[in-house]
Amino acid sequence: MMAGFLNRRQLLLTGAVALAGAKLARAHNGTVHVTIENLAFLPAEITVKDGETIEWTNKDRFAHTVTVKGGWEVVIPPGKVATHVATADDTVDYYCRFHPNMRGRITVEG
Repeated sequence: MMAGFLNRRQLLLTGAVALAGAKLARAHNGTVHVTIENLAFLPAEITVKDGETIEWTNKDRFAHTVTVKGGWEVVIPPGKVATHVATADDTVDYYCRFHPNMRGRITVEG
């Protein structure tokens, strides 16, 4: 019985490490991924490096925007992907112009 508990525990730990590794690999391949789903940016806050690409994938049935007040805007149709290459000036808050309660933040590291 004790051996079965250890095996299950080891399996859970191995799965957690694999999931953590997958998130790290996904976020550090030069592209930071943000999913738009259920009227939310997931994750809402991201940290990127100057020159990295931010990729938004819209899984909702309607269009969204990534709008920086007084700055740039990206329109993302339903089921589509849009990108933006981060610059040193892109530490910004953003929102969806169509759904202003949807908010996100980009922080650019040096």
